[in-house]
Amino acid sequence: MSGTTRITVTLPTEQVEELRKMTDNISGYVAEAVARQIRHRLLSEDLRLYQEEHGAFTEEELAAARAELSAMPEAGETASAA
Repeated sequence: MSGTTRITVTLPTEQVEELRKMTDNISGYVAEAVARQIRHRLLSEDLRLYQEEHGAFTEEELAAARAELSAMPEAGETASAA
């Protein structure tokens, strides 16, 4: 990871309590959630642009993409852990 910047984020107390149960590294957890959201938005934009240029995805293309995605390990997992 490149440089970091300290910021203050306000969250509902219940969410903070749940985060503390899930991880000892709240900053890392939140950073990964933000990174995932950024990737999602970038991918959505790429897919939108692709479909504008090439037309809508076929059902076969969507099924193949879903199959590939379901076979991929989750973020943070290794292939052997899947």
